[in-house]
Amino acid sequence: MAEHKEEPVLESVMDKISEKFHGGDSSSSSDSDDEKKKGSSSASAAEAMKAKICRLFGRERPVHSVLGGGKPADLVLWRNKKISGGVLAGATAIWLLFEVMEYHLLTLLCHCLILSLAILFLWSNASTFINKSPPNIPEVKIPEDVAVNVALSLRYEINRGFATLREIGHGRDLKKFLIVIAGLWLLSVLGSCCSFLTLFYIVFMVLYTVPVLYEKYEDKVDAFGEKAMIELKKYYAIFDEKCLSKIPKGPLKDKKH
Repeated sequence: MAEHKEEPVLESVMDKISEKFHGGDSSSSSDSDDEKKKGSSSASAAEAMKAKICRLFGRERPVHSVLGGGKPADLVLWRNKKISGGVLAGATAIWLLFEVMEYHLLTLLCHCLILSLAILFLWSNASTFINKSPPNIPEVKIPEDVAVNVALSLRYEINRGFATLREIGHGRDLKKFLIVIAGLWLLSVLGSCCSFLTLFYIVFMVLYTVPVLYEKYEDKVDAFGEKAMIELKKYYAIFDEKCLSKIPKGPLKDKKH
């Protein structure tokens, strides 16, 4: 009889223990489900915030694709830090050589050619005496298709620049006229402050560092740029209403006879 009484007691104890374990499992599973839901909701909220941010200049593609992709974009965006750092060190060395040490380009080219030709000439003549093979000097040629493509691209850009200047000269786009005048004035101020090589080096440094910094902080920069563009549009609308709209504009189209 005692054994029969102990069996239901043991069964009730086991049932309680199993209920506790199942209850703990269900509560932990519900907690994990809640955490997953919170994580998915936060991720969707972050994606929605990114979608709401207006990219600079109406950009829809990544920075790497905007720069053309491939090795040039990898170089500018510092995908390979050793190669990008080497290019930066080389540009800095050239600037120091010509601007700080005041070394002239023609002198440098002549000295490099003299040294290289002297080494090759002596090596070629001494190879018969020291029983070594003469230097293998490769034949360097510029491919015709590369030269044609570069010339066509340069011609297209020059013609587009001339067309823009012609359109501005006709007085058809006041906004573009003001932008070009401001840009030329800024270049003239920079040209009076530093030499052409220093200006070229500054432009190179800006183009070589700004894209990688923008890619790293693009969300913050785009949010700030959106606010700045809104403010600029407000001020431009006021300026256009008070000043620019009162200036007579040239004919938009040539008259047909």
